[in-house]
Amino acid sequence: MEVKMKEITVRDIIKICNGELIIGNLEEKCTNFSKDTRTIQQGDTYIGINGENFNGNLFYKNALEAGAKICIIEDIQIDEQIKSKYKDRTIIKVKDTIKALQLLATYKRSLYNIPVIAVTGSVGKTSTKDIIASVVSKKYKVLKTKGNYNNNIGLPLTILELNNHKALVVEMGMNSLGEISVLTNIAKPTIALITNVGTAHIGKLGSRQNILKAKLEILEGLKENGTLVINNDNDLLNEWNKQNTKYNVIGVGIENKSDINAINIHEEEEKNTFTAIIGKEELNVTVPVIGNHFIYNAMCAIAVGKILEIEEEKILQGIQEFELTKDRMEIIKIKNNITIINDCYNANLDSMSAGIEALSKTKGNKKVAVLGDMLELGEYSEKLHKQVGAEVVRNNIDILITVGKEAKNIANIAKEKIEVYEFYENEEAIKKLKEILNNGDVVLVKASNGMHFAEIIETLKKE
Repeated sequence: MEVKMKEITVRDIIKICNGELIIGNLEEKCTNFSKDTRTIQQGDTYIGINGENFNGNLFYKNALEAGAKICIIEDIQIDEQIKSKYKDRTIIKVKDTIKALQLLATYKRSLYNIPVIAVTGSVGKTSTKDIIASVVSKKYKVLKTKGNYNNNIGLPLTILELNNHKALVVEMGMNSLGEISVLTNIAKPTIALITNVGTAHIGKLGSRQNILKAKLEILEGLKENGTLVINNDNDLLNEWNKQNTKYNVIGVGIENKSDINAINIHEEEEKNTFTAIIGKEELNVTVPVIGNHFIYNAMCAIAVGKILEIEEEKILQGIQEFELTKDRMEIIKIKNNITIINDCYNANLDSMSAGIEALSKTKGNKKVAVLGDMLELGEYSEKLHKQVGAEVVRNNIDILITVGKEAKNIANIAKEKIEVYEFYENEEAIKKLKEILNNGDVVLVKASNGMHFAEIIETLKKE
């Protein structure tokens, strides 16, 4: 497949972003865009972002001192001393650096005639992205979203990394309506995936129907003749697809008859095996992680592999070799043969339930769940936290430790059935874990990112 190559120049930036050249060379080529002065490399292009906690535009001098050859800024006056000191560099002023970043990414995407796979959903976006990228990499040189670069800044920065790549796999997150619309119109996916529609951000969006509406925005940028892959067992996606007459859709499922179905599911220590039924075809699949949600992820990867005409042997190899992004169902072994399931990046009802199920199925002695607040749930918070408590009981977890005000609702449901400890600070939870953990125990650590549960993981690893 042809890959059109073109570097962005200062002249392009001026034209695309309606920018003003303060100093510099119009023919200078822009490489390695960065918004972080701490990681700037010699010759990089720095773009100042006015964020919630600090204004990156104020740090353009730090970027120049660190070796940036181009700076894109807004609302900063450049004095003559700076112009003289850095006369060999380029400084461009634009009205809005975030909008400029998005315009440049849109332009960069337009230069590449390659498969672009975009993943969204209430839970499982990152792990689905990782497993798809692993499969696609068996045929193409792949660029994929790193870490949590899935918003209106991270996604454009990812696209601007395109070089000689032949496929792109991006993750799209959102907190409210309209956000995925922006992202999909930048990325212009050729294949889109919706992992599920759950309760994440329901406090802001008000209902699961609105969450569905937000996820379906991904279709606005889908290329003509593109394909949407959905979890056909998700109630809202299933119902939506029954009415769909416009889009090419591939459904994957365990419970409902779908284009790709999983049967003969077997859980073994630290892996799942199943048979994927694709029409009259059967594939025997091994997933190196436990939990039903990874079976759905694997079927999504099979769907993408089939669309891209990747050999079946390579699809299976990609699934078997995929590695999870840090803090997402990451298995960590520490002293005394204790296993930590590190899933502390984020949390909602669906991912909490999946994590608790994985804990219950992991071989070990005591099963300990350390669960914290799920954020951004608004008026639904108490109800959804109580549902998590019911999941803890249903999965026969031995000990529950909760941290946070909202997590008390998890504890209130579970403490009638199992041993429960309630805390408000991570330090208290760490102290209790040190007291109760013994040889061969298994611990799930999970909460919304704002609870800073990475502190718990790091402390346990050092013990």
